[in-house]
Amino acid sequence: MCRGICKQITFFWIGLLAVALLSSSFHPANEEAGLPPFHGANAWADSLLQTMSVDEKLGQLIMIAAYSNKNEEHAEWLEEMVKKHHVGGLIFFQGGPQRQYNLTRQLQAKAKIPLMIGIDAEWGLSMRLDSTMRFPRQMMLGAIANDSLVYEFGREMARQLKTLGVHVSFSPVLDVNNNPQNPVINSRSFGEDPLRVSALGTLYFKGLQDEGVLAVGKHFPGHGDTDVDSHLDLPVLNQKVSRLEALELVPFRRAVKDGIGGIMVAHIHIPAFDKNPNMPTTLSPKVVNGFLRNEMGFEGLIFTDAMNMKGVTKYFKSGEAELKALLAGNDVILFPENAKETIDALKQALNNGQLSEAQLNAHVHRVLSAKHWLGLHKKPQFNDSNLIERLNTPQADLLNRRLNAAALTLVHHQNNVLPFKGLEKVNILSIALGDEKKPYPFQEALQLYDNVKLEINHKKPTSFERKLFFEQLEGKSHAVVSLHNTKLSPQGNFGITSESLEFVEELATQIPTILVLFGNPYALDEFKIPENVQAVLIAYEESDYAQHYAAEALFGGIGISGILPVSAGTFSAGLSHRTEALGRFHYTLPEAQGISSKKLAKIDSIALKGIKEQAYPGCQVIVARKGQVIYHKAFGHHTYKNDQQVKLSDIYDLASITKIASSAACLMKLDEEGYLNTEQTLGEHLPEWVSGSPYESIVLKDVLTHQAGLKPTIFFQKNALVNGVPRYDVFSIVQNEVYPYRVADNLFIHKNYPDSMMRQIIKTPLNPKKEYLYSDVGYYFTQKIIEKYTGKPLNEVADSLFYAPLGASTLSYLPREKFDINRITPTEYDMGFRKQLVHGDVHDPGAAMLGGVGGHAGLFSNANDLAKLMHVFMNMGVYGNIQFLGDSVLSEYTKCRYCVDPSVENRRGLAFDKPVTEGKGGPTCQCVSLASFGHQGFTGTIAWADPEEDLVYIFLSNRVYPDAQVNKLAKMGIRTDIMQAIYDALGARVE
Repeated sequence: MCRGICKQITFFWIGLLAVALLSSSFHPANEEAGLPPFHGANAWADSLLQTMSVDEKLGQLIMIAAYSNKNEEHAEWLEEMVKKHHVGGLIFFQGGPQRQYNLTRQLQAKAKIPLMIGIDAEWGLSMRLDSTMRFPRQMMLGAIANDSLVYEFGREMARQLKTLGVHVSFSPVLDVNNNPQNPVINSRSFGEDPLRVSALGTLYFKGLQDEGVLAVGKHFPGHGDTDVDSHLDLPVLNQKVSRLEALELVPFRRAVKDGIGGIMVAHIHIPAFDKNPNMPTTLSPKVVNGFLRNEMGFEGLIFTDAMNMKGVTKYFKSGEAELKALLAGNDVILFPENAKETIDALKQALNNGQLSEAQLNAHVHRVLSAKHWLGLHKKPQFNDSNLIERLNTPQADLLNRRLNAAALTLVHHQNNVLPFKGLEKVNILSIALGDEKKPYPFQEALQLYDNVKLEINHKKPTSFERKLFFEQLEGKSHAVVSLHNTKLSPQGNFGITSESLEFVEELATQIPTILVLFGNPYALDEFKIPENVQAVLIAYEESDYAQHYAAEALFGGIGISGILPVSAGTFSAGLSHRTEALGRFHYTLPEAQGISSKKLAKIDSIALKGIKEQAYPGCQVIVARKGQVIYHKAFGHHTYKNDQQVKLSDIYDLASITKIASSAACLMKLDEEGYLNTEQTLGEHLPEWVSGSPYESIVLKDVLTHQAGLKPTIFFQKNALVNGVPRYDVFSIVQNEVYPYRVADNLFIHKNYPDSMMRQIIKTPLNPKKEYLYSDVGYYFTQKIIEKYTGKPLNEVADSLFYAPLGASTLSYLPREKFDINRITPTEYDMGFRKQLVHGDVHDPGAAMLGGVGGHAGLFSNANDLAKLMHVFMNMGVYGNIQFLGDSVLSEYTKCRYCVDPSVENRRGLAFDKPVTEGKGGPTCQCVSLASFGHQGFTGTIAWADPEEDLVYIFLSNRVYPDAQVNKLAKMGIRTDIMQAIYDALGARVE
């Protein structure tokens, strides 16, 4: 109830203020009116006007419709209109950028006076053209709190328009939309607050005009409070002048005052301005000349709306309507229903005295002055090279991302539920209601942050389908329902079904629910928010970016700062619940870090070269800098059969990266909490195993730096085979209590054999000299140490301490138990031991014989989740506002332990690998800092972090498929070449 009454009261007081400040009665030109950019003396226009024929003058006042997707007959007609009838401009509609560019060049070459080219670009060129970038509509822009982004949007629009040879943008929309049922304006408006529409409209048009494109504000005097589409009929706005001054006219007065170059007049009937029945404002001298030109003092170009619309043609004939529009005071007749009839009617009016020569010259001079400001006193120049690339730049893409992210609006928020925290306790069911049969970009982006269960359903869930969803709620902490495939227009409640809303209401009674609307907020007028709906997030549109950043916002990759631009349901305009980013990864472009996407794209060619040379069938690469993922791509296939493409969500065997991502991580935690000291011996930690053996005196630090005299590896499988066949007392083809640990398909190992493996290690002689020799063996001991002090298996320890709270669900041992086998890339055809393709089980035989959980191998992940952990190691132990490890323990483990002693050739930190200096080879290029650290894996992987650059780099592949002995990956230097490409791009950045 209050919503409507309060709005009326607000408008009443705004109206009184507007009357006091502006005087709503007709009066001489407003002294505060600004001037358009082309106002003033113009010698070129003066001179040219003196030489022009009547036909040439009349032609300058016409802009005809042009299409780049029509046939040659259309192009010939356009050429005739330009050459014979001297039309002054074109307004382009459907087509493609290259075709429009070519047609523009063709027609400009035929024009005696260069053509003024216009286009509707309210939300970018994609409003009319394919192959161009779609930016947000104005309602979405109206939600952005950071107003400077709207100005930057205007500037970017101008850059794209000029690149295409366009001079006029028929934008911004200055209509105040206060009628949810408006069928034609609605989401094209910045919102319902006239002052905010004014402010954003000025920022938008200033961005255009500061870059040399003429802005045309529309639809004067205001088309927001109508429920009839003027394309189909003549809307009537029955409001008093005081209300018009308080609402509709506010943005137009502000735009005129701030120097907008053009105004488009609407086809609406306003009896308060002109009582003549069925008189569109476009044709009314009282509105155009009397009010806009004289009372408001507007000196810019006045354009009609398209003259083929039913709002005009229903009551006036072709030719008659255009003449009335010119006599009313419009300068440019846009899209006449019949251009030739229009010119004939104007010429006849000139001959019979209806139209004076002075009037004609005034209109033409204004058009020519605008053309001069647009640079059209010279023949336009054209550049054919890379048009699409020059339009769709990474900088434009980055701006588009920022606009979509900044618009997200949280209109309802309870219990501080967002962003999700404590991910180890969060278990989400995502239900997308739409028309797709595969996950939406929103759902895919959710999985970048946690292991979210995804479900998709049509927009009219049946009782049976609802029951199936409810059965999945056990163990879930939250449900996230997203509404997709909506409509921006009010028909059919904006495409949102009553069944969808009823389902959300019912679901919310059973589980805390978050609702995400990818559509018009007015749809909430039909939705009563149930008590257990804890959050409602509005994303306004359904672009990929709106979906992606909505997912980021739920998990704190970005904060939420949007402001509701219209009143919707129980939510009032101006409402904003803000959240802060949590320090989890934000996914963006290299340009966000001042890095060139083009330069970083060298990674693509290197990765593809490796696939072409069959160094590996496929791979994932991720680069994160300063907590922002700036490169994240997948290449190739799971195998050389090319039957399954690698996805970003697919999972790889990390091999020896396990040493740092599991063992070292857990050891650091235990070290920090006082359970161990790396200066202590194995005898002090594991006397039950090593007492009385040579292993007793080995210092843990020497184990972790590979300087303990340990053998590189022990081939445990050899003792478990007889004539190449698994021993029956060691293995079983059936899993049971005695043989519980899976090694491979149909191969399970005896429960006591891991202990037997430890005894084999202790019986293995140590090397006589304790010098650097890379070894897996020591990590059998570290696993025992970790499990002894925690009382839990290593996989459970690592998961509870790191992977679960990180939301790194794929960073896991035993992936077969958690994920579809099709997400896991296969490794080797192991014909010596397991006699099969290793798929979903750890590649390393020793780790496999431990049941898949080893201190040196056994960990799987995708690149994204591994990067989170590497960020923890690099970022003083912090990710997502959680302190996982202290900076001091990280410094101790990641520094080179022997670099100060030139007599010791050992680059290693504690478990972590380090760069090799002086070009001696190693895991890195010579480009990295000496503070950097990481590890490589035998299966074809690397994880590396550089604190000095705040950089994480991950490369994952299954280079061991189908044969581990072939190592083209190392020979080709793929991993280090990619690293070099990253640092080359960093070196060329502009901070």
